Amino acid sequence: MLGVRSGENNQVVYLADPVPAADVLGAIPEGIAPNRVLRFASHCVSDCANRIGEACGLIERIRVVPSETTASAVPRCHLRPHCKWWNQAGVEACHRCPAVSTLNSRDDELVSLVADPSTTREQLDGWIAAAE
Repeated sequence: MLGVRSGENNQVVYLADPVPAADVLGAIPEGIAPNRVLRFASHCVSDCANRIGEACGLIERIRVVPSETTASAVPRCHLRPHCKWWNQAGVEACHRCPAVSTLNSRDDELVSLVADPSTTREQLDGWIAAAE
């Protein structure tokens, strides 16, 4: 487990040390999806739908969306030394990471577009331009 979602905007508060998911899943009340309150991380796999060669297409799509973060410091993170996003996009990935959720809101078209591996950068740029 990477962290806990907190506050009005569900930002992630990172744990100082990793905790195996199995150790905390039993503490989540029945009827609440664990990914609604916890942020999980896992190793990248070669057959991931977001993988483009050796790169992650998801972080590239996320980087197209204007960031709401203005902070210069990166969140404390025990995963960083092994993080694909960090190695690929550096500090910019760290600034986006707290807002990432595996809860796919069908009501948010932009979130759905970013989550879809088939979405191109041009499609995202077009959606963002039309929304402005």
